Amino acid sequence: MPAPINQFKTALASDTPQFGLWLALANGYTAEIAATSGFDWLLLDGEHAPNDLDTLNTQLMALSGHDVSPVVRIPHNDPALIKQVLDMGAQTLLCPMVNSAREAQAIVEAMRYPPRGIRGVGHMLGRASGFNGVPDYLQTAEDQLCLIVQAESVAAIDALEEICAVDGVNGVFIGPADLCADMGLLPDITHPDVRITVRDGLARIRKAGKAAGIIDGDPDLIREDLDAGANFVALGADVLLLADAMRSLSHSWKTQYLVDNSTSKTT
Repeated sequence: MPAPINQFKTALASDTPQFGLWLALANGYTAEIAATSGFDWLLLDGEHAPNDLDTLNTQLMALSGHDVSPVVRIPHNDPALIKQVLDMGAQTLLCPMVNSAREAQAIVEAMRYPPRGIRGVGHMLGRASGFNGVPDYLQTAEDQLCLIVQAESVAAIDALEEICAVDGVNGVFIGPADLCADMGLLPDITHPDVRITVRDGLARIRKAGKAAGIIDGDPDLIREDLDAGANFVALGADVLLLADAMRSLSHSWKTQYLVDNSTSKTT
């Protein structure tokens, strides 16, 4: 029996866009709610959300059995952390702040067993191998791993072709906010120079034969991203959706109550 098929990795080979959602609530219950919402992939954010190994593991368990692909973003590209996340069953990693082909190559090596890499052999203790229930895991795991590196700086954009050429890099995800900051234009994420750089970057990634991803919340920007070649796009984040819905609900009722109350007093 081989390692489970990575449906997200398979889908990236097609031209059909894969739509996802950022999960930052760090909770298995909310992750499972998101899993029933029709997204193709869900990003478990270990960089900017209050996630640790335990909460990531809980969410991976909550998503198992649902028709959605989990992607785990680690907080830093430490080989020891990569090893732990892979052993707990993550097959797709989103690795932040990758600025060169050398940095990308180091991550690839951390995901591969010797002699092709440096990943330690301890799969039998984790969910990745079904707790040692997948007899061919060591022979088949690498084929199902998917590495997405983040280009979030001017240096990374300048090195896109070299990063894409690294064997084992399956895609590049442009981080528009950090890129905007590095360009000295924060907080104007929609600045024309930022948008030109983003669109050009997405097109270059696809031209290099790799998957191109991004997160945007504005429908017009998302359409621009798709037109530029993005084939996996995060449409928003659970925290923001929840916060916006709660604020809208309280505001609408408070506003309506004041209107109704004012009208009743004048009649």
